[in-house]
Formats: sequence, structure tokens, C-alpha cells
Amino acid sequence: MKWLSDLFDSFRPQFEKRGNLAFLKPMFEAIEFIFFYPPARTATAPHVRDPLDIKRYMSIVIVALLPAICASIWFFGPRILLMILVSYAVGGLVEVIFACIRKTEIHEGFFVTGILFPLILPPATPLWVVAVGIFVGVFFGKEVFGGTGHNVFNPALVGRLFITISFPTILTSGWTAPGAWRGAVDAVSSATPMALVKTQGILTPATDLLLGIPSGSVGETFRLGIIVGGIFLMLTKVSNWRVPVSYLVTVFVVAFIAGLFGWTPATAEAGASALSFAVFNLLGGSVLFGAMFMACCPVTSCYTLPGKYVFGIGCGLLTVLIRVFSGYVEGVMFSIVIMNSFAPLIDHIILQLRYRNAETQGS
Repeated sequence: MKWLSDLFDSFRPQFEKRGNLAFLKPMFEAIEFIFFYPPARTATAPHVRDPLDIKRYMSIVIVALLPAICASIWFFGPRILLMILVSYAVGGLVEVIFACIRKTEIHEGFFVTGILFPLILPPATPLWVVAVGIFVGVFFGKEVFGGTGHNVFNPALVGRLFITISFPTILTSGWTAPGAWRGAVDAVSSATPMALVKTQGILTPATDLLLGIPSGSVGETFRLGIIVGGIFLMLTKVSNWRVPVSYLVTVFVVAFIAGLFGWTPATAEAGASALSFAVFNLLGGSVLFGAMFMACCPVTSCYTLPGKYVFGIGCGLLTVLIRVFSGYVEGVMFSIVIMNSFAPLIDHIILQLRYRNAETQGS
């Protein structure tokens, strides 16, 4: 690869401060960093303290998403690739424009945002809605805060929240049953498991949920793949296990309590047990995907270890409360965004308590 390195070195002066193409330096560095290590260290989260650089850090996340991506293409067809392409094209354009304006490098973090966003959408979402959503997510969810490492909210969830509120009719009609693209007569559209339990009190079997048989968002259906990918992230220490584990445990416990008191159509009307309702809440909807890939974002979640537990518990509690008591069938998106806003405060309180205890012991 020395010849390629020499080629980049020969063109680099043109992109430096006094070069003719200085305004395109972020694009030049983005292309160069695909093949070589970046020379600079990170100044903001995520901080990588081992041989992994940010590029490979993000690459591991994408590798962990591959089971969910491949399953979504198998379930819903090649249209999923178009959704991913539109997400990368529009969101990438916003990234490039802001990088050129700020004269900074293009951060690899967008590669994760660009793939996460279409995975949390209904499979039949119009491509123009995908474009609008990723634009809003990257622009208002990240760039207005200063770019990668400075954003308070998860950009993919900001985009999803915007189109959920702005285009509710389009999204609610975008649920396609897995296998519909292969021409199944009775698999044109299908209610999601969360909608079924909300409106009819019907609990989808756990085995169906694990294998991705019911409808759902693009990346949430094949839950076995999500579990494998999440464990892979935790084993490689790209994801801190405290957030997803505390999130999932809280969902199970709170849903079990809700089932005991009959605070849900599933237990009140269908006679389901509290345990089955708790298991359903753990496997149904976007809980697994949100816990494994969204809530544990190193930029928008807490960075103190106790804070990670608090963050995960807060996400789990809000998720079940929104599912049970609100008019929305799913609470994952809202819960993570709400806890994103509290993450800095949680870390601040924990650090203040830690310093106060240290001063007390020292005196």
C-alpha cells in the first residue's frame, strides 16, 4: 500500500491551508482515512484507549449490525438497500457541507448514524421520508450542537422522532409483514406486535419474536441477530454492558409489576400472566435494538459508571410507562431521547457526590 500512501502524499499540498483545493480538505481526509490510520487523537467522546482507532471502532458497530441488516433484506427485500443508500447520500451530504464550512475532518461516526436510521423505520417508508428524516436528524440532532462528540441527542432518534410526529399516517401504514416482497398473497401488511397488544390484548409468542416472524421496524425483527450483535459489542468493549443490561432488566421488572396489577390490555382482557407480559415487553418492539445499539451510544449516554446504571434504568422505566399508559404503542424512542437530555445532569450529580465524599474522607 506504499504506492497508495505516496499518491495521497503527492496530492496533500493541494488540500492544505494555502492550497488550491483547501476547501475540500475534509473530503480528502475522509477518503484517506478509509485506507490509513488518522494521525490525530480524539478530543471528545468516544475516547478509544486501545489499538482501535475511531474508524475501526465504528466499523465494529457496523459488523455487529450485519445480522440485523442481512435479515431485514431477506425479510423485506432489496428495497432496504435503497433506504440505506438514501440515508447515506442525504446525511453524508449534510456532513460534508458542515465539514467544509467548519474546515474540519469528516467524522466516521456518521457511518453508524446513516445505517442506524433506516433500521429503525417501517420497511415500507417512502424514500423521500427517509431523506427528510436523516436530514433533520443529522442537521438538528448533531450539527447544530457542533458535530460529532458534541451532540446531546442520538441523531438517528431525532430524525425518527421528527417523522413520527410529522408523518404519522405514512408511518402507521408502512408496516409490511416479513416475506411480503417474495409475493406471499396474505403478507401485504401486518400489525406490529406492540400494536396488537395495545389494541387487542394479544401477546405474540416469544419464539416468533426471536425469529423475526411478526412485522416491525426494519432492523428490529430478527431479535436473535440483535442479541448476537449486542453481545459482540460488549465483548469487544465497544459497548459498555451496564447500559443495555440495566435497561433490559428494568423493562422486565417494571413490565412484570404492570402485569401483576393488570395495567395492560394483555393481562386485563386476554388473561395473560405477568411473566408472559414481562417476556413480551423484553422481546417485543424495539427494546432489544434500542438497548444494544442506541442507548449505549458513548456520546449521548452517561460516561460515569454509576451514571450508566441510572441511564439504563431510566430508559427501561420510561419505556414501559409509555407503552402502558400513553397513546403510543412504543416507548423506546421517547425514553432514550428523554434520558439523553438528563445524561449530563446525571453525570454532574454523581461527580459532585463523589468529590464531596472524597473531601469528607480527606478531612
